[in-house]
Amino acid sequence: MEAENRVKIAIIGTGLIGPRHALSVQSCPDAVLLCIVDPRPEAQFVADEFNVPLFHSILRMLQGQCIPDAAIVCTPNSTHVALGAELLNNGIAALVEKPVSVDVASGRELIDIARRVGKPLVIGHHRRFNPYVSAAKAALAAHSIGQPIAVSGLWVLKKSTSYFEPPTDWRAKSGSGGPILINLIHEIDILHFLLGPIVRVHAEKTLSRRGHDVEEGVAMLFRFASGVVGTFILSDNIPSAHNFESGTGENPMIPKSGKDFYRIFGTEGTLSVGDMKLTRYGEGVEMKWENALQVEEVAVAGEIPFDEQVKNFVDVVRGREEPRCSGEDGLKAMIICDAVMRAMESGSPVDIDV
Repeated sequence: MEAENRVKIAIIGTGLIGPRHALSVQSCPDAVLLCIVDPRPEAQFVADEFNVPLFHSILRMLQGQCIPDAAIVCTPNSTHVALGAELLNNGIAALVEKPVSVDVASGRELIDIARRVGKPLVIGHHRRFNPYVSAAKAALAAHSIGQPIAVSGLWVLKKSTSYFEPPTDWRAKSGSGGPILINLIHEIDILHFLLGPIVRVHAEKTLSRRGHDVEEGVAMLFRFASGVVGTFILSDNIPSAHNFESGTGENPMIPKSGKDFYRIFGTEGTLSVGDMKLTRYGEGVEMKWENALQVEEVAVAGEIPFDEQVKNFVDVVRGREEPRCSGEDGLKAMIICDAVMRAMESGSPVDIDV
């Protein structure tokens, strides 16, 4: 496609995830990486690597007549709303990394801005494009386990000390860091994508050993609008291979284990996500504990989630597709994370309107 017909995209922020988004933009035939925005001196190395100009702010980018059609916001959580709003108010479509915000009220404000200016707001829950999630959703849609009844989820691993050191020490600070906002929000979005909205949350905080302001983990009990119930264990300070990254191999920094991280139990069988096992009785076999269950492999394709997310974003900007994860979808995950934090602090269940 001719360069002038491609969607021009800016990358806002060059932390861990910004360069990964830049790679996906460059690999998309319908997009062009226009520039990078980041005030930090080290961002120049990233801009040089991708051979694009660097601007220290969105304002300087616009003043420099470098005007993208769209931008991807990859900055610390507490900056998402302000930067997203600045882009939208200047007529630039925005893909904002998760979480959409660090509180529910400001997330709603950002969605309202997108509606008012008529520009797309997409949230970077890229795991909706992950082939393991796609395979699980297809298996559920095919009624492979019958009607879902319950789910058990795990996101447990041990983060390194360097993960919390400057310039990313915000990860250890209340209000923007902690595994609820950084990691659980991904898991909630996947559970919503697979099983529908959560309507009630119970939560108990785990023991904390680092001395950070934020939680290290939490045990949760969920009820979904469909009637499905579930448990979930979250911790970023326990050695374990039972987490999305280890199970799927999505993050090259984390060794792949192929272990399960979700088990979805239905009226006719169990789907284990991560090791991708479908356990159920054979055709014509009476469903009772005296009979042996069969275990089948669920096939997983090879698409790259970040690349698929950029393709969807480009098509959303062009008006060809709906976003796989809209601003409203992202806010729903934030609302559940907020409910988890409130339930954890109060010791009481929290109900959520849907």
